[in-house]
Amino acid sequence: MSSQPTLDVVGIGNAIVDVIAKTDEAFLKTHGLAKAAMTLIDAERAESLYGVMGAGIEASGGSAANSMAGLASLGGRAGFIGKVRDDQLGGIFAHDIRATGVAFQTSAATSGLPTARCLIFVTDDAQRTMQTFLGASTDLGPSDVDEAMIASAAVTYLEGYLWDKPQAKEAFLRAAAAAHKAGRKVSLTLSDAFCVDRHRADFKRLVKDHVDILFANEAEILSLYETSNFDEAVARVRADCDVAALTRSEKGAVIVAADKTHTVAAEPIAKLVDTTGAGDLYAAGFLYGYTRGLPLPVAGRIGAIAAAEIIGHYGARPEVKLADLVTAKLGAAV
Repeated sequence: MSSQPTLDVVGIGNAIVDVIAKTDEAFLKTHGLAKAAMTLIDAERAESLYGVMGAGIEASGGSAANSMAGLASLGGRAGFIGKVRDDQLGGIFAHDIRATGVAFQTSAATSGLPTARCLIFVTDDAQRTMQTFLGASTDLGPSDVDEAMIASAAVTYLEGYLWDKPQAKEAFLRAAAAAHKAGRKVSLTLSDAFCVDRHRADFKRLVKDHVDILFANEAEILSLYETSNFDEAVARVRADCDVAALTRSEKGAVIVAADKTHTVAAEPIAKLVDTTGAGDLYAAGFLYGYTRGLPLPVAGRIGAIAAAEIIGHYGARPEVKLADLVTAKLGAAV
């Protein structure tokens, strides 16, 4: 029988410093940027875009890292595994994530590519267009997987964006095996529809063979199963994993379990400012509720509350303590 977990969730993903700036449609067109998508770029492209973007906000980011920061803000016990370089941005990332209360112990690389950065261009409709130089984060490998940390967490949360290089894939599989050996759960976020397009066959196998809890938005789940019918995608994912939390923007979310489907409304917001991190914080809230044994619709509501907070301002880290926000809306029971 496995021991009680000392962490709720440990996330594995890209360790990135975000640079977020307002822009307009003309800028996107002039510079050939695919709106509302995440595009991988090289160091040269990163430098040239950084030189022409407007004044920005710099903050530690990365999808799974954002989720772990959100979990900590909710009062959860979170850890993170991700690779940085021993450079200025690497130091900023490590300091920032630890300051949120997340355990981060991955050794910084002493050679190779610099720390990753994501240039995020936000248009007036609050859509974010991301240009990402993955840098040192892509060098994460099996040796960086702290199996003791994995075994100590109720859930290991894998970031689909990281699934590119062979050593990262090996790291994911090692982490999933360590989690299941310890009697824990494995979760995956599909991250981006373009990411799913690149890795569809691998993701299908990963979901079916290794994943207990799947996170995806509507575009991602439709892409995974190559269908335009959401109900068909729901039926397919139900057969592949224990729980799937499928977000649908203003339509809320659909939570799929073995014998039930729950629809959870989106949380009302005063103003939509920036959708960066919405899915990350939804996952944080849902996993917070899940690891506390709350009913799936309640976990979904906590996810919706966390996501609503994040899209009301620039940046993918909470501006208020999410624990207080959730308590105010749902009461002390959570």
